[in-house]
Amino acid sequence: MGMQTGAHIVWDWNGTLFHDNDAIIGATNAAFAELGLTPITLEQYRALYCVPVPKFYERLMGRLPTEAEWEVMDTAFHRHYLEHRVRCGLTEGVAELLAGWSSAGRSQSILSMYGRDELVPLVKDFGIEAHFIRVDGRTGPSGGSKAEHMVRHLAELALAGVEPARTVVIGDAGDDAVAAGHVGARAVLYTGGSHSRASLEGFGVPVVDTLREAVAEAERLAA
Repeated sequence: MGMQTGAHIVWDWNGTLFHDNDAIIGATNAAFAELGLTPITLEQYRALYCVPVPKFYERLMGRLPTEAEWEVMDTAFHRHYLEHRVRCGLTEGVAELLAGWSSAGRSQSILSMYGRDELVPLVKDFGIEAHFIRVDGRTGPSGGSKAEHMVRHLAELALAGVEPARTVVIGDAGDDAVAAGHVGARAVLYTGGSHSRASLEGFGVPVVDTLREAVAEAERLAA
């Protein structure tokens, strides 16, 4: 990992680089079925989804799930997500955008709340790992916020000369903006993933409809 001196993008994975909306809603409804809850549509999911994830379930159930219910739903979600994931691919244009950013001499990394053991081989399978100076997935329990993971990610990137002030986080969730602000970075939010535009616009950062727009905004913000 060489020293970096220019702008840096921290990419989110699920719903951003990886277009897995169908897998997410399929696994969510499978998890709901474990407790006899009514299935929801993608539009409902995008309007209501939030982190930490138990708060999302509270919006749907009218109460926080018990610890036992959370364990049942979380286990079911991840089991069914693996089954649905195989039919999903990269978001349109991702390979070209990553190559273009790298060829301009800029650096990029991935920080995801998807489990590291699943994330790293998946990135390799798509043949894009060479574009990233670091790929970090979640370690430990699921369901939390990205902010503390971002602290560790940026600390590692600092060893390669990446500066928070010239770092832009691109993701599809308000939590990405919160995590960016937590470490002094900027953020751009993308409407093609888990959140609707209306739910993203309250975070005070640029909101875009394509990843091409997101990269253009990142270039501007990190200039």
